[in-house]
Amino acid sequence: MTFPRIVFLGSPAFAVPSLRALAPSVVGVVTQPDRPAGRGRRPAPCAVKVAAQELGLPVIQPEKMALALDQLRAWQPDLIVVAAFGKILRPHVLALPALGCLNVHASLLPRYRGAAPIPAAILAGDAEAGITLMKMDEGLDTGPTMAQRAIPIEPGDTTATLTPRLAILGADLLRETLPAILTGEPAPIPQNAGLATYAPQLKKEDGLLRFGDTAQSLERRVRAMNDWPGAYVLYHGAPLKILRAHAQPAPAADQGRVVRIGSLPAIGATGGLLVLDEVQPAGKKPMSAASFLNGNPNFVGSQL
Repeated sequence: MTFPRIVFLGSPAFAVPSLRALAPSVVGVVTQPDRPAGRGRRPAPCAVKVAAQELGLPVIQPEKMALALDQLRAWQPDLIVVAAFGKILRPHVLALPALGCLNVHASLLPRYRGAAPIPAAILAGDAEAGITLMKMDEGLDTGPTMAQRAIPIEPGDTTATLTPRLAILGADLLRETLPAILTGEPAPIPQNAGLATYAPQLKKEDGLLRFGDTAQSLERRVRAMNDWPGAYVLYHGAPLKILRAHAQPAPAADQGRVVRIGSLPAIGATGGLLVLDEVQPAGKKPMSAASFLNGNPNFVGSQL
């Protein structure tokens, strides 16, 4: 189906399915500038730029949105669609398209407004996550909702496994509901601000495991921080990434003390143990926690 003239704003892989869903009507793409990546720290394009080039769509990469205004006006969009763009849109951009700006947000708003809704849902132990199509206003994810859809969070889900499923869900929801939205049906539904929660952008230190927390919450943190920034502990002053782990009840566990459970290391937490399944020592490749323990037997007994 062909929609009115659309300008698409997005950056990471999460946004790519939505871009592909709208591609026949997209007249231009705005995405983040190339950033240093990999060991060589060479500038690399984001996923949306790569997809846009494959689709033959014009792309601009302004450092600031103010630098994109002339091009946005030249594209004459009827609608702007935003998916994980990473920048706040100012009123003069929001007012530019006649049909407004629509955001593909990876939560069931008003829960988890902000930059990191998917890790937040896993951290909270929610049973489901979802997508909200929201008409944008000047606030941070505060605009009225146009459509929502939920999917279950599976027991082993990480941010890395849940994000692609939500990305596809967002694209499907756009395809199915955008025709009705453009005709004014359904009517926008104001969010209940009293139910709003926030999911700020993650920082590296959010991955540090603190063993005063419950073992169950630490297991969720390991899943939520996978794949960025990564959950970790400090061992001999260096970060030891915890890639996979599971909680095990142990009421008398010594918080932060490493013990051995069968072939695996486990760390005491409130009310239980965090049993490590896969780890990555600094400067090395991921390995099973059993292999790590074989090479580092003195890890048992450590106080983290």
